[in-house]
Amino acid sequence: MAKRIDVSIKQHQLKLYDGAKLVKTYPIAVGKMITPTPTGKFKIINKDTTPPAVFGPLWMGLSKPTYGIHGTNDPASIGRDMSHGCVRMDNEDILELSSVVPIGTPVYIHK
Repeated sequence: MAKRIDVSIKQHQLKLYDGAKLVKTYPIAVGKMITPTPTGKFKIINKDTTPPAVFGPLWMGLSKPTYGIHGTNDPASIGRDMSHGCVRMDNEDILELSSVVPIGTPVYIHK
């Protein structure tokens, strides 16, 4: 089965699916009102294990330029509208997620 990621901005949740099966739900931070997280269908296009420190230990770039799913140096932001539009995860969560989703994984972001 193909893996896919579903991001709910309103619920501050990222869900990982394998086909129709829900594998895991992660808490996330999303964009604040003046820098909202974009909605739509995207793909993971790259992974960087040496991003700037503010992105935690890993960055997964999306097919929407300048946006990604990444860790954070501010774990208190998880569950809030705090980012500049990216999806933030706890550092251990982004490492776990990145280890199981390949480049090309679909990402659906919605309200």
